[in-house]
Amino acid sequence: MSVTEAMGQEEEEEENQNNNQEPKSKSNSPSEVAEITEPTKDQVEEQQQQEYSWPVIRFDVPPHRTYHFYNQFRNSPNPNNFLKAIKWSPDGSCFLTSSEDNTLRVFTLPDNGSGDDINTCSIPADEDSYAAKLVMNEGESVYDFCWYPYMSASDPVSCVFASTARDHPIHLWDATSGELRCTYRAYDAMDEITAAFSIAFNPTGTKIFAGYNKAVRMFDLHRPGRDFKQHSTLQGNKEGQTGIISALAFCPTHTGLLAMGSYSQTTAIYQEDNMELLYVLHGQEGGVTHVQFSKDGNYLYTGGRKDPYILCWDIRKAVDVVYKLYRSSESTNQRILFDIEPLGQHLGTGGQDGFVHIYDLQTGHWVSSFQAASDTVSGFSFHPYLPMAASSSGHRRFVVPDDIYEDVPLSGISSNENCASVWSFSVASVENDTELNGNNFNNLSEHEELHQGP
Repeated sequence: MSVTEAMGQEEEEEENQNNNQEPKSKSNSPSEVAEITEPTKDQVEEQQQQEYSWPVIRFDVPPHRTYHFYNQFRNSPNPNNFLKAIKWSPDGSCFLTSSEDNTLRVFTLPDNGSGDDINTCSIPADEDSYAAKLVMNEGESVYDFCWYPYMSASDPVSCVFASTARDHPIHLWDATSGELRCTYRAYDAMDEITAAFSIAFNPTGTKIFAGYNKAVRMFDLHRPGRDFKQHSTLQGNKEGQTGIISALAFCPTHTGLLAMGSYSQTTAIYQEDNMELLYVLHGQEGGVTHVQFSKDGNYLYTGGRKDPYILCWDIRKAVDVVYKLYRSSESTNQRILFDIEPLGQHLGTGGQDGFVHIYDLQTGHWVSSFQAASDTVSGFSFHPYLPMAASSSGHRRFVVPDDIYEDVPLSGISSNENCASVWSFSVASVENDTELNGNNFNNLSEHEELHQGP
């Protein structure tokens, strides 16, 4: 901004004050979310990109556990409780968990992680570092949840997240009070509420996209209720995508691309504005449970249930798989979420072996791993700007009683370990950062050999 522009802006602000204009008040209306936060967020992000230097994580050094949460999940009324997923908020101030007891929990990061006390987690493994700030019960099994993309703790109006549960409409929750802001309802042919299996905010934060059986519905964030637009993923000529839309992801570079995974073992790429089908990707061995774009938007990573590989696709070609990333998940229907670190150079994923495996996205080669739990690691999420990550673990197990009769149902038992943890990574020195800066995928297509595991 030039000096003359700055002086003109100051004169305009003084004129507004002289006219005794009242400032715009905040409310909990969903329309306020996009109107207030979206423009200011763009300005804040632009300023942060200029002032903030992303830390380069050292994956050759094992991380240390900073915070640990155990009892809050073990003491649940559900004897077979386990964690399903974990996700950091966009501003990194807190993270959100989903568990089998139909409960969503918000954990706030103390001092926003600035302390980074290594001895914080010196407490016994069966005790908690601290209690969840908010606990929200959905009443039925939670299918999916997502944060509002412009969420900021400094703006309470923007502190919301959406969730979808069985036989329930889409809920928009207040992440500061735990209250329900509003609902978005879809109805079937019998005029009964039908639940979404997957949800995601579009990049501008103005719409909620929800996946259903062979259909996707778009809700205007400003208009809660039963108003929505619907698009069928299966056209009249039987072309398109069948099955339940189980995963959604938008391209982070604002190219208007939308990836939708289906339980029919396919992933489709659409244009967001007109829902034009660009192409369908085949190759997953199980139903697709997670899709995520690379930071530069040129590659797409997909994972499925009972499928030991995360597939990498070049969306500029979308013909063959670039490479495969192995993880231990070939014998579970459980959804296992992976994540890409802020610099876009590495991907982390859990598995049934209790380890988190780190892969180099430039080559597709295994880099390192560390044991995050003694049970299935169902979720792994990198902090948006600090050298930290959060993991969730747990698994549904059943046992057969010694004296069993035909009229005695199988009873579920809790898993060996069902907990959430926050990990702190070591940071590389500035001298060693030059070769890792940016997101360089120029030589990625030259690696034709598929990686078969660590």
